[in-house]
Amino acid sequence: MAGRAPFSHLNEFRPSGPGYRHLPFRFARVPCVAGKVLVTSEVGEFEFLTDTEFRTFAAGTLDEASDTYANLQAKHFLVEGDASTAIRLVAAKYRTRKSFLRSGPALHVFVVTLRCDHSCRYCQVSRRAPDESCFDMSEETALAAIDRVFEVPSRTITVEFQGGEPLLAFPRIRQIVEAIEERNRSEGRCFTYTMTSTLHLVDDEMLAFFRKHGFQLSTSLDGPAGLHDANRPMPGRDSHRRTVETIERTRAALGPHAVSALTTLSRASLGHPEAIIDEYVRLGFPSVFLRPLSPFGFAARSAQRIGYTTEEFLRFYERALAYILKLNREGIRLQEAYAAILITHILTPFPTGYADLRSPTGSGLGALVYNYDGQVYASDESRMLAEMGDQTFRLGSVHDRYADLMASEAMQVLLATGVAEALPGCSDCAFLPYCGADPVFNLTREGDPVGHRPTNEHCAKHTGLFSILFRYLAEADPHVMSTFTSWATQRPVQCLPGAEAA
Repeated sequence: MAGRAPFSHLNEFRPSGPGYRHLPFRFARVPCVAGKVLVTSEVGEFEFLTDTEFRTFAAGTLDEASDTYANLQAKHFLVEGDASTAIRLVAAKYRTRKSFLRSGPALHVFVVTLRCDHSCRYCQVSRRAPDESCFDMSEETALAAIDRVFEVPSRTITVEFQGGEPLLAFPRIRQIVEAIEERNRSEGRCFTYTMTSTLHLVDDEMLAFFRKHGFQLSTSLDGPAGLHDANRPMPGRDSHRRTVETIERTRAALGPHAVSALTTLSRASLGHPEAIIDEYVRLGFPSVFLRPLSPFGFAARSAQRIGYTTEEFLRFYERALAYILKLNREGIRLQEAYAAILITHILTPFPTGYADLRSPTGSGLGALVYNYDGQVYASDESRMLAEMGDQTFRLGSVHDRYADLMASEAMQVLLATGVAEALPGCSDCAFLPYCGADPVFNLTREGDPVGHRPTNEHCAKHTGLFSILFRYLAEADPHVMSTFTSWATQRPVQCLPGAEAA
């Protein structure tokens, strides 16, 4: 059973006798990995040690002729003699892990409307009726937001369109993209366009536009028809049918990989992990994102009816991941998107584009959100928090031309509370190199952007997820390791003996 574990660390150089010295490391006993201690370095290298190996390593008396010694030395847990070369190598890895800080916010989210034609029980925004056009982004606001996009130093930028249902404001999407493309003729930056939508309203004109500009589209699919329609009700009770039809239509127009999907898990979802995953397989998706409920908007108000505990989610997730790995063993290639992000953090030194698992926080530093009314937020969750009446993480307005968003009071709060290495309970956690700080979630749940680790849901969830993944890594099953490596590198799985060809 996945759960939380006590953590401790040694975070300084420590003379350990004539043989070697430690470089900074943290350690933990991971549930379900009996008799082993997980040690992790500042740059995310890891090793499992027996109790005896750990005690002798910590005491500085580890046998220098052992394989364990060689492994720890190769991963720079320990050094002999002059440590300068090892420190330079560790510093290079650390710079790689934190390379997302070099370019400023690279994700820019345009909330073009709050209008929506769905009534999802877990909706995390303050949606509006389809005829309330006063909640659409104006042309003036859109142009001012574009000015903000071009202020950032990043040469590679993703522009994402959200709502509500963004297709209800498609003319604004067209105007924004065309304005960006016109301005970019002199700027020469690399733009990628994405949109999150039900896709129910898509037509041939929209598809032609998306094809022309290379859009990547994301939609919601909560599983088979009964579950999807219960979670995402529409007057005609045909949300699932319409979703499947528009997915196929969009794939036909844009290509098989132009549409991705994610599932939001309600209480009703937790008993059906195999059915949800089978639906993604049936529809030919290469990936499924098993996303728990968000503590914002309508989802927060409906928590008693559709919510669940972190422990219940982790039980579901453990069962779902085991099923996905079983399918991969049988030759059915399917990735769990969040596990892929975490595994990438564990197995490689490279950051992902996932802003919620960064330290310093990705809110504001990695992403900016332009609301329909011109208010700028540090993240989509910051915007949702503002819709609930808390403006703590509002950075400013696109209409204030001379305001420095990065110098705002909200940004100062994020910088002060968004560095996991400096947070109590995070600084000594063995999973720190792979995790991140989430001040917005902490403020929402606990009324404090720092949060209290023993009662923190973000911490409990990720401790549980990392424990599940490290249990698999400790077992080192060749099929699982091959699958995890393919998720981390985005390369095909190497077929192993006993595995069927995909």
